[in-house]
Amino acid sequence: MATTESATTPSKITPEDLRDKLQAFQGDVQGIVDDKKMSIATVAGGVGIVLLLVMFMLGKRSGKKKSAIVEIRRV
Repeated sequence: MATTESATTPSKITPEDLRDKLQAFQGDVQGIVDDKKMSIATVAGGVGIVLLLVMFMLGKRSGKKKSAIVEIRRV
């Protein structure tokens, strides 16, 4: 039974090959992040302002709860 190792064995992967592929992948991801950075910052700022207003309104509402009034009268 003859084996054809040269046909099925791929060439060795060198550290340079890995480095080139990783840099290409990182470059693609970094480009996408740079494109979306402004919209992400805008959305995060809007969510922060809405959250701040909600917390303010909840705090204001809890401050209006009725409390017991104690009268002291001299006899």
